[in-house]
Amino acid sequence: MRHLVIFSFSCEIMMKSETVYKRFQSVANERKHAPFLHVLKETAEIYKIDDGDISYKDMQESVEVWKLKFQKAGYVCGQRIGLLLQNQPVFIEIWLALNSLGISVVPINHDLRVAELEYIIEHSEMKLVISNADRITELQKAVNNRNLAVEIISTLETIPKNLKSDNKIINIDSATECALLYTSGTTGQPKGCILSNEYFLHSGDWYSQVGGAINLYKNHERMITPLPLFHMNAMAVSFTAMLTVGGCLIILDRFHPKTWWQSVKKSKATCVHYLGIMPSILMSHKPHADDMKHNVRFGFGAGVDQKLHASFETRFGFPLIEAWAMTETGSGGTISAHTEPRKIGLSCFGKPQSDVEIKIVNDEGNNTKLGVPGELLVRRKGPDKRYGFFSGYLKNDVETQKAWANGWFNTGDIVKADEAGFLYFIDRKKNIIRRSGENIAAVEIESVLNRHTSIKICAAAAAKDDLRGEEVAVLIILNNNSDNYDTAVNIVSWALNEMAYYKVPGLIKFVTELPLTATQKVRRGDLKNIVENMKNNNEFHDMRNLKKRQL
Repeated sequence: MRHLVIFSFSCEIMMKSETVYKRFQSVANERKHAPFLHVLKETAEIYKIDDGDISYKDMQESVEVWKLKFQKAGYVCGQRIGLLLQNQPVFIEIWLALNSLGISVVPINHDLRVAELEYIIEHSEMKLVISNADRITELQKAVNNRNLAVEIISTLETIPKNLKSDNKIINIDSATECALLYTSGTTGQPKGCILSNEYFLHSGDWYSQVGGAINLYKNHERMITPLPLFHMNAMAVSFTAMLTVGGCLIILDRFHPKTWWQSVKKSKATCVHYLGIMPSILMSHKPHADDMKHNVRFGFGAGVDQKLHASFETRFGFPLIEAWAMTETGSGGTISAHTEPRKIGLSCFGKPQSDVEIKIVNDEGNNTKLGVPGELLVRRKGPDKRYGFFSGYLKNDVETQKAWANGWFNTGDIVKADEAGFLYFIDRKKNIIRRSGENIAAVEIESVLNRHTSIKICAAAAAKDDLRGEEVAVLIILNNNSDNYDTAVNIVSWALNEMAYYKVPGLIKFVTELPLTATQKVRRGDLKNIVENMKNNNEFHDMRNLKKRQL
């Protein structure tokens, strides 16, 4: 019989000198020839790499090679390097090598286009970008457009010398920046979340110890995830969970519905990570006699369709553990439905553990009555209210302080609680469109579309979508009267070259006026209702079939 293992590097008593690299070294020295990563054949073919297991020892050797390269090139603690490498093992090799030197990584979404790349490269002050070969030209264009002194190389090229090293000796510990992840906000441009080693290590600690239906066994687990390494879920949660328990991580390039169960079975996965769209797609396939022939004990994610939650578990034979977290909260503020009763089919994400405090407040900041929806505020219990959370927004103290107003992290998510303390997700207070797990700022979409020569002004909002949760809907006032389908196609085609495909409008409506305040700002609340009514009346040009990744 297997038993849950109690880990000595638990939570707030984590050694302050520990880093992600040091934990990897410790586990690798113990696990050696055990599998650390597994690359399925179909993933290997996409990335043109070898398939099969990558042992802890193999990874350790690769990390040390990269570490020496960066040392010789003169990169030092406190600097940042961008990685546009998708879900390839080399991403992890380079990340661990840089972490050993106290250098932070900036994971870059492969779907970002030139204008978006320009902003992230400049704002982060990265010294170098290491990229897939097929994106070098576009990255170079972004750098040239802003006249930035940033080198762009592939993994096969020699690392250029770092000519501006200050050579300061800095202690590398749990407080050192490990990564800078960009997340959409309401200010138009993405905000850079500074994430420390502590943030990542606590995520592994939390996952390995939370218990209940999330029962990870030491030196046994094989976790499969189709989620991208530029998101905290795969990078901070899946990766550090498997590292902490000496398990094996199977990273797919993305979610492939037709081959998903083949991947799960071939990889011998014991646990899976999901987003709400995945169960919906999988349940749309015809039932099969082999639906339960797998090794999965649980799935961990968020946003499963209420109507499908119970039937999915019955059909496939394992629980879907709904959870709540944000890039900013990390696992320091994670809440999950990992113990019974899980309140299946009610959008319940459990109740906080004893080390997390919450409040639910109204617009005036007062506590709501039981069962009344309000904004969720969270913080850590104990002397350090921000333990396990992000360290702040890069170059944006105003937004950091706003997020932590009154000593609580203000999430912008609307929830309600029942008599037993269980929490239920209702809606998002912030003007964020959440499409297939991607957070998209409406203001960011508007700022790009307003550059189109045919557009006078526009306003974006979320429209309900049965498959993706929400879709980007945009109301547009044109400079001319060509308000027809061909014009909508032209705008979408143009937008696909200006921003990530998932941000491009899926629904377009040409209008003569927008709901504006006296100061000419969009009335977001009214816009949401207008969009919903238009959607119900089929008034939009449906562009969803044009939204495809750009090669």
